[in-house]
Amino acid sequence: MPAREAPGSPARAGFARDGVVVRAVEPRGRRAYRLLLSVFILCISSAWAAQKPTNADCLACHGDTTLTHEVNGKQVSLGVDEAKFNASIHGAILGCVDCHDDVKSSPHEVKPAKVSCSKCHADADQGYAHSIHAQARAKGDTNAPTCTSCHGGPHEILPPSDPKSKVAHGNIPATCGACHGQKFVMEKSGLSSATFVNYEESVHGKAVTAGSTKAAVCTDCHGSHEIRPPNDPKSSIYQLNVPATCGKCHGNIRQEYMQSIHWQAVARGNFQAPVCTDCHGIHTIKSHLDPSSPVFAGNVARAVCANCHESMRMSEEYGFSGRRLTTYTASYHGLASKLGSTVVANCASCHGAHDILPSSDPRSTINKANLVKTCGQCHPGATEKFTQGKVHIDVPLSADIASIAIRWIRRLYIPLIIVVIGGMLLHNVLIWRKKAVAQRDSQPRTVVRMTVQQRIQHWCLLSSFITLVITGFALAYPDSWLGRAFEENVRRWGHRVAAVVLLAVGLYHAYYVIATREGRRALKDLLPTLKDGFDIRENLGYYLGLSSKRPAFARFNYAEKAEYWALVWGYIIMGVTGLMVWFKLEVGHWLPRWSVDVALAIHFYEAVLATLAIVVWHFYQVIFDPDVYPLNWAFWDGKMSEELYHEEHPLDALRAMEERAGEGSAASDRHQREVEAKWKGNK
Repeated sequence: MPAREAPGSPARAGFARDGVVVRAVEPRGRRAYRLLLSVFILCISSAWAAQKPTNADCLACHGDTTLTHEVNGKQVSLGVDEAKFNASIHGAILGCVDCHDDVKSSPHEVKPAKVSCSKCHADADQGYAHSIHAQARAKGDTNAPTCTSCHGGPHEILPPSDPKSKVAHGNIPATCGACHGQKFVMEKSGLSSATFVNYEESVHGKAVTAGSTKAAVCTDCHGSHEIRPPNDPKSSIYQLNVPATCGKCHGNIRQEYMQSIHWQAVARGNFQAPVCTDCHGIHTIKSHLDPSSPVFAGNVARAVCANCHESMRMSEEYGFSGRRLTTYTASYHGLASKLGSTVVANCASCHGAHDILPSSDPRSTINKANLVKTCGQCHPGATEKFTQGKVHIDVPLSADIASIAIRWIRRLYIPLIIVVIGGMLLHNVLIWRKKAVAQRDSQPRTVVRMTVQQRIQHWCLLSSFITLVITGFALAYPDSWLGRAFEENVRRWGHRVAAVVLLAVGLYHAYYVIATREGRRALKDLLPTLKDGFDIRENLGYYLGLSSKRPAFARFNYAEKAEYWALVWGYIIMGVTGLMVWFKLEVGHWLPRWSVDVALAIHFYEAVLATLAIVVWHFYQVIFDPDVYPLNWAFWDGKMSEELYHEEHPLDALRAMEERAGEGSAASDRHQREVEAKWKGNK
């Protein structure tokens, strides 16, 4: 039976019973109530829609770009440039209250809440929340960036495709550099601004500056919103992730690297094995053709490969041969590289650059079956016999014929060199000594140039000075051959003991020239006089051929006086600065710490000056001057020949003769007249 409605039903809703649709009867009053409620809600909604502020309403006040508000004592702009807002990525699709959704009227009396970008950009906000920037802000670092720090003012944000956008590809370095390039900003956050400076000088930075749209910028390597620290396994610059990051641009090279022994080691968890940045650098990446690049042909062995393959610790820990740089530099290739050759084979020439494989791998360029081809790259026509030579010569514990032969050659030649050259040296020393003594004794040496006291002081000065020079430069250059020749305590304490001896000699000399008659006379004779100035002019004129007459010198000539007073000056400078460095803690009670650094610098350069002065000036006077060569023996026994003394110090010789004559000496009148005639211009 067909369903039918119950008669007189005012409603349409119901249920079926026995084939008859029974509809529920709704009271007429309730229907009227529902209708009125719907109308009321519609009116309220319409009223709200009508009252919702438009952009024009907001800009009526905020369109004034001079509008400001004080926040924490600073005036903050509340103005909005309507033209820039309309040109922004938000201006075309959003109104003011779409972001400021708590603003219900215009003008508003309540300060709007801070806008959250996450309402529309949830993914970006979630990534930022895990970033190092968000972590820094959570710790109170107000220098750490927020959305607007990178994207620009909230009312002027442009899409990345717009060349004017702060996040356009070519503008990313400048955007990041606004913080990372500012030294005072980064120092407050405990970081360095050098990374940004290095990037600007890198091959990537220069390419971007030149207008490249493909060269890597900061976000290509670090990410945009979810920037994580390098020790975070999820970071794009985490050791294990670096090849994939670089591979986004260098895909082919990445594929080569993924086959190499280095990647195999990294994949096994050996994070000391190198990835891209270990060889090329991080922010300082430069072209392999740039001489300052670590992967430049002339640098790769020392600047890159040696970091791991010269390390004895790493070779012992991971079971590969060490001293690779040492054995390479001892070879023909290494010697040529030291001399500046940029075409001679380096590590990458033989082993490859990115696809390095062990010699046991048939694909390896240094596999025995491939050596002819590898060597043939530089040596066309190379044969299998040619490849039997060693590149890394003198490999420790190597049992091949060449290494055994080289070791035996060394064992034979080193003793041979010591015996032959040592014998030659001993032979010549014996002859030199005999001839030097004979020359010394060929003329009577009766003039006392240095007394016993003066010779003792000179010997103490000589021995302490030489010890100070050797130990001082060994301390300054501990990695040099001189530094390695002495154990550290020998260098340090030898220098201090010699310094004490020198200081003691200086103090005694001060007493000597003040308290003794001999010392006072020597000091008087060493005082500069006006005559010394004329002597310099006349002496230079004579040796330049401008004058035929040499000046007559007294007991000490101008060169000897200059050397003596330079010694006094150097003694004071070296003594004061040396004691400051030695007793730096005590000095720190009276002077700032940097004063010790200044003293050390003065000490070093004064030492260089003093050493060179002795070698160039003093050694000439007492060794290399043809009149005294091979040695002025006065330092040994204090005496020199009367003839040489009359030649070098005629005025003092005359004085001595006059003194002897006054004391009844039997000095030769004829010889005195000859000396007077010679040095008074009557030649």
